[in-house]
Amino acid sequence: MDLSNIMNELVKKHPGELEYHQAVHEVLESIEEVVNENPQFEAAGIIERLIEPDRVLTFKVPWMDDEGKVFVNLGYRIQFNNAIGPYKGGLRFHPSVNLSILKFLGFEQIFKNALTTLPMGGGKGGSDFNPKGKSDNEIMRFCQAFMLELWKIIGPETDVPAGDIGVGGKEIGFMFGMYKKLQREHVGVLTGKGLGWGGSLIRPEATGFGTVYFAKEMLATKNETFEGKTVAISGFGNVAWGAALKVTELGGKVVTLSGPDGYIYDPEGISGEKIDYMLELRATNMDIVSPYAEEFPEAKFYAGKRPWEVKVDVALPCATQNEVDKNDAETLVNNGCLCVAEGANMPCIPDAMHVFQSNRILFGPAKAVNAGGVATSGLEMSQNSMKIAWTREEVDAKLHHIMKSIHEACVKYGTRDDGSTDYVKGANVAGFMKVANAMLDLGVI
Repeated sequence: MDLSNIMNELVKKHPGELEYHQAVHEVLESIEEVVNENPQFEAAGIIERLIEPDRVLTFKVPWMDDEGKVFVNLGYRIQFNNAIGPYKGGLRFHPSVNLSILKFLGFEQIFKNALTTLPMGGGKGGSDFNPKGKSDNEIMRFCQAFMLELWKIIGPETDVPAGDIGVGGKEIGFMFGMYKKLQREHVGVLTGKGLGWGGSLIRPEATGFGTVYFAKEMLATKNETFEGKTVAISGFGNVAWGAALKVTELGGKVVTLSGPDGYIYDPEGISGEKIDYMLELRATNMDIVSPYAEEFPEAKFYAGKRPWEVKVDVALPCATQNEVDKNDAETLVNNGCLCVAEGANMPCIPDAMHVFQSNRILFGPAKAVNAGGVATSGLEMSQNSMKIAWTREEVDAKLHHIMKSIHEACVKYGTRDDGSTDYVKGANVAGFMKVANAMLDLGVI
């Protein structure tokens, strides 16, 4: 495989899509050896077919605010690869959404979904619509207008979207209601649904739970546990919430959360009523964390900064892409951090990732670490298909088993000569091998 030539051609075809280029390069770099060892992949053009989406739908979404003014946003759905199952991936509503970010997310989703052991392909979608500060009626009108275009290409055995940043249970409900009206059937076409109409228990917390379960398995390779460990978490959305709950349950102490305004450091730990307060704050659509320090005087707020300067044992970046740079990584290493697990999608820039790996820090990449969310979405699909509902304990146990299986696959394909594990390589190769072999079996289509 000529990595340079493939990347040059990709950049030429899709100029300016930096996040997409970064994601593709990171994967291809780590699977280069296994591709070269399997000439059948090159003969079948697996790489060239894999890095291009099957299709990209772009559409306008006109909607009316409460004052009667009409706005127009852009909507997207990227269907990337369905070799092992229906396209599966979230919908993101955020001003930063563009084609490059969605293609990066959709490409990552292929391998993440393959790692779960469930039959799901990769996809992603969303809009540059910002639900922050909008009324429920405005969000409903936007979601209905969005679904008027999306419903034509999705279905329970075709493409099953889920939530992501800016898309929670409320937005999923509005979109599902419109889909049901248009399609005239009640099926599991979206995941993240309400518990009363097809949703699964622990779905909102699942990505965070899975992040901690994966980190737990990494720590175990060093005969370590979360018991007594201090943990830095960024963000305060669903992923950070789930991670904070599970870290606390396993005996760790979460000392940071963050927002666009900065981060809070609470040396006494963020649990119980403090987590409940953050949920209340988030529910007000205030995308800031500074009020926490006013509510709990033992905490301190650091404006405009990220939490990676705090001395901790474990770091869980759970906010957004490229939030950990090389300097952050070096600070974490110098402060004695044992383990870094990516709860968000691609939160560490490549230079940061290399710092962790070169210092033999336990480093878990997003496609493995945060697969718990889509894994639980897959479990929701199974419950919908069978017309049953599992208990919270049953879903949590299945999620824990899936995350252990993902860790085992990463170790299988990522073990170095010295016995340590390159989790980036392990995750990429494990996911790639499953998808590539399925593509070979299905022929050139």
